[in-house]
Amino acid sequence: MTNLELLKEAEKARLKAYTPYSHFQVGAVLETRDGKLYYGANIENASYGATNCAERTAFFKAINEGEREFSRIAIAGGPEGSRPDSTCAPCGICRQVMREFCQPEEFMIILSDGKNGVIEKSLEELLPLSFGPENLK
Repeated sequence: MTNLELLKEAEKARLKAYTPYSHFQVGAVLETRDGKLYYGANIENASYGATNCAERTAFFKAINEGEREFSRIAIAGGPEGSRPDSTCAPCGICRQVMREFCQPEEFMIILSDGKNGVIEKSLEELLPLSFGPENLK
């Protein structure tokens, strides 16, 4: 699957978002190293701190199923009822969750460029000088 096709899947995933407060829907599709896909959407809560991002939803679903090796994630976001027309990068908490399970120089993050194209960045580019499991050894 190409990066653009994976991004289109993320656009579909965002339609399952639960966003009664922000009305900003995000979808994510996480790919394992063996090509399996896990979908996620953001899920809001009246107690805002209990909200969960699309990226973490996809990761937690995959991890719960025993997956531990990931190659890339595509993320699409935008206002409810519209097509994503801008870049929606992962928040800091999501980047740190990615860091827990992914090699920063290998794991790729696929985003829309807002013009029907894609931006591809490594986790290392989006989270330089990161803190990971090896720092606790």
